[in-house]
Amino acid sequence: MLLIPAIDLKDGRCVRLRQGDMSDETVFSEDPAQIARMWAEQGARRLHIVDLNGAVAGRPKNEPAIRAIVDAVGSRIPVQLGGGIRDLDTIERYLDDGISYVIIGTAAVKSPGFLHDACGAFPGHIIVGLDAKDGKVATDGWSKLTGHDVLDLARKFEGYGVEAVVYTDIGRDGMLTGVNIEATVRLARGLKIPVIASGGFASLDDVEKLCAVESEGIEAAILGRALYEGKLDFRAAQDRADELNGPG
Repeated sequence: MLLIPAIDLKDGRCVRLRQGDMSDETVFSEDPAQIARMWAEQGARRLHIVDLNGAVAGRPKNEPAIRAIVDAVGSRIPVQLGGGIRDLDTIERYLDDGISYVIIGTAAVKSPGFLHDACGAFPGHIIVGLDAKDGKVATDGWSKLTGHDVLDLARKFEGYGVEAVVYTDIGRDGMLTGVNIEATVRLARGLKIPVIASGGFASLDDVEKLCAVESEGIEAAILGRALYEGKLDFRAAQDRADELNGPG
């Protein structure tokens, strides 16, 4: 099981939000690149970046901080990035900058043709991000709830050739209330591509519960607030995951 520390960017700083609310932020660092180095030193094998301003604006808004993070970890650690990615030129620029995987969320739901084109143009580099509440997909930085069923959309996008699905339960994200294991497993069972779990991690117990269902198709998990508030030690969590299921 691969555990992936999250670096959420707002106005160039590393922050965490509660349930995606841009007005309910906690600032953890003015230097996201230093945070990236810290996770690398603790043994992270991938990083997850979200351009929060970009997700709301629909275009990149934190590119200097993103480039600084990539420069900080070099080619040692793959970096996946989401937020405000709405066109092929942006994807190409990010990949040229050293990003390994681009996560397409809102644009995938609103413009599935764009996702299809992205998978064709950049095979092996496109992940789809599906944020859901009660099984329905949300868009626009979680501000709009659609009528789309998350599994139906995920199956459609699987057919396009996406590498994986990042699944976030937005009712739990940033709330430290535990992972929605049942919903994540339900999605993973319906797909052939891997699912990356996100939202709600609170303790080592959550990591162990997720490791127990890794065989269902859940290959990784994104960790955020629990790490930054010291409720979960990253190195200990990854060591435990490796002990239970082998390196992710």
